[in-house]
Amino acid sequence: MSVLPLVFTSGWASGINAYAVVLLLGVFGKAGLTDEVPESLQRTDVLVAAGILFLCEAVADKIPYVDSLWDTVHTVIRPVAGAVIGALLAGQSGSLSDLAAGAVGGTTALASHCVKAGTRMAINTSPEPFSNIAMSTAEDLGVGTIMTFAMFNPEAAAIIAAVLLALGLALLVYLWSRIRRFLRRRAQRREERRLAAAEAKAPERTGSPPG
Repeated sequence: MSVLPLVFTSGWASGINAYAVVLLLGVFGKAGLTDEVPESLQRTDVLVAAGILFLCEAVADKIPYVDSLWDTVHTVIRPVAGAVIGALLAGQSGSLSDLAAGAVGGTTALASHCVKAGTRMAINTSPEPFSNIAMSTAEDLGVGTIMTFAMFNPEAAAIIAAVLLALGLALLVYLWSRIRRFLRRRAQRREERRLAAAEAKAPERTGSPPG
């Protein structure tokens, strides 16, 4: 499949920022820079929705702990988006090649999403917010640069995306101890909130009986 390198790259990028991928592909297709983008991704309503959601993600992704909550919500959204984009890029005939492209896009998006979410958990063990802003900005620029490059040289872009994915997975293993620390802190905060809520309800149950 000649479109497979673009499918792989878009899947990798979707795992980081699916809305940016939809927006970029739609703009590239509408501008006539590529014939690979289907009409469904070039629709004005799709581009407007993708643009609004991209702005929401650009803000949420730079706030400590909010970024991890956003990643949790998108654990399903990003892989599904990667699969749908992959299938649309391959065609809309429902053939085996379309399904294979969807599987490639979805699997790659899931892997890169795990790298993104895990890295953010590790970063959130640090009290300062600047690393979140720097990482989010680097991710946005990386997605934009590689997706743009993929329009003109999809094979080379796919190789770069594969290398970045492999490095990200290796980094995830290296940061595993910090990720576990983040998960323990989050569980502790939930337990503290549960105990506080239980203590607040206790006086209501043991209030003085009417005279």
